[in-house]
Amino acid sequence: MTDRARANGAFSATSAEPNRAPPPSIAVLRSASLSSAAQHEIERMILEGEIKAGAKLTEAWLSERLGVSRGPIREAFRMLEEAGLVRQEKNRGVFVREIPLEEALEIFDLRAAMDELVGRRLAESITPEQMKAVRATVEKMDTAARAGDADTYHLLNLQFHDALVEYAGNRKLAGVYRKLVKELALYRRRNLRDEAVLPHSAAEHRAILKAIASGDAEHAGGTMYDHVIESKQRALQGSTAKQKSPRARSVRKVRT
Repeated sequence: MTDRARANGAFSATSAEPNRAPPPSIAVLRSASLSSAAQHEIERMILEGEIKAGAKLTEAWLSERLGVSRGPIREAFRMLEEAGLVRQEKNRGVFVREIPLEEALEIFDLRAAMDELVGRRLAESITPEQMKAVRATVEKMDTAARAGDADTYHLLNLQFHDALVEYAGNRKLAGVYRKLVKELALYRRRNLRDEAVLPHSAAEHRAILKAIASGDAEHAGGTMYDHVIESKQRALQGSTAKQKSPRARSVRKVRT
């Protein structure tokens, strides 16, 4: 048999078995790709509030919702747990994390220090194109704040800060920062529900842009630091207000 005949025979044999299982390496790549896609979609649903903090996640529902088998869903759960967005409890299942106030305050302090560094870097290095992009985001935030649209504002707020940390050009910082921000987002969605907070928050973001544009590294860093500390104080005030509410007092009374 000639080489050409052998080649044609091999091609024909392969074509005649369209359902043959792919090589193990290809199967692994496909599984990893599906797991990653599932992880990103579940993360999106959590961060956008489609799946609430404290909610139980089931393989069956997500498998049907995302159109993938349960294997990639289980791997996605593992990745989401590493990202700090879910917790797995033995014999109970997987739940979206609820971030307690004490942990949120610790994250605020870390974020404040990191944002100060980001502000300093950007005051010295941000490009006109980058400034134009983040300014457009802040304009959308203003629109959402005036409309009292807390959900849209929350997502734009995440996009704004993610863009700034990306433009700062420190990949290690960006990786740690994004993990912290995602965890904090589980807590902060409750605070940004207060429509009265939105205009004040939007004004702080305009001040951040102005400080970065000034080129003054110390001023820009300080403005970004102060913004996070202001958010921390609002979180504390919101928690105190909830504790003092008649409903909260009655609940505590029942438990004693």
